[in-house]
Amino acid sequence: MATDGHEQVDHPWRAPGEWLRCALHAHTTQSDGELAPALLVEHYARAGYDVLAITDHWRRTDAESSNGLLVVPGAELNCILPEGRDGHVLAFGIDADPAPLGREYADLARTADWIGEHGGVAYLAHPYWTGAATALELPPNVAGIEVYNAGCELEVGRGLSSVHWDELLERGRSCFAIATDDSHHPGFDSDQAWTWVRAPERSQDAVLAALASGAFYGSTGPLFYDVVVADGAVEVSCSAARSVTLLTGKTTGAAVNAGRLGYRYAADVLEQSAEGGITRARLRVPTVAPYGRVEIVDLQGRKAWTNPLW
Repeated sequence: MATDGHEQVDHPWRAPGEWLRCALHAHTTQSDGELAPALLVEHYARAGYDVLAITDHWRRTDAESSNGLLVVPGAELNCILPEGRDGHVLAFGIDADPAPLGREYADLARTADWIGEHGGVAYLAHPYWTGAATALELPPNVAGIEVYNAGCELEVGRGLSSVHWDELLERGRSCFAIATDDSHHPGFDSDQAWTWVRAPERSQDAVLAALASGAFYGSTGPLFYDVVVADGAVEVSCSAARSVTLLTGKTTGAAVNAGRLGYRYAADVLEQSAEGGITRARLRVPTVAPYGRVEIVDLQGRKAWTNPLW
């Protein structure tokens, strides 16, 4: 659907199905985590999650789904990034053990090829923590990156990779972004960041399809209730926020900020909560906008990120 020259992509608020709260990066005693697989499943089930992807290093860990929690087998693999640095790739839904690939220590494209050949979806993990250049190149068989990794943020303050994401989008690379825990010490570094997947059913195939197509958003707390692109603007409904920002490229965009003197740029606040948080806003799209994504920050400083809307 074209909107004032912007080609709107399919996105989860227009899709049938239900929202599934997904923990997409967590480790067990099969690699360097503190809990055995069955105990990690119980941990995330008690925390109210719908989906857990177990991503042990160089090992496909499968576990029984339990208490309504769907377990997706996966792994975290090392690879050589284009600039020669060591990178980590999340392999969601693979149907084989990756040990043979480990002997290759392949580049990013070959690693993602192997993931696809074995039924999986590839995401680049924590590019800021890795030290990947913002001019990072992603091969087409990598669906996206982690925009936020809670473990990296808690340990060394390098969990937020939104600059890497924007650089990719500005260069025309279609790229999605997940938010994850990367939990190794459940209870200390778990339930910090998650991904809300829109899926027609609670199944591995539906979750993988959503991750491959961008039918989700990432969050560390705030909720997006609806996002509509029409008539040269983006209208956002969300949980109470102190800011709602439309990012569209270098030096352009739109934003609203809460408070009596809240700054507003090319945007309007349409509704507010009793405590003064923004719950609905209209952000005008600049004439030149190669992409558009929305970021909200709630009253506690927690963030959430849509995937690109066009």
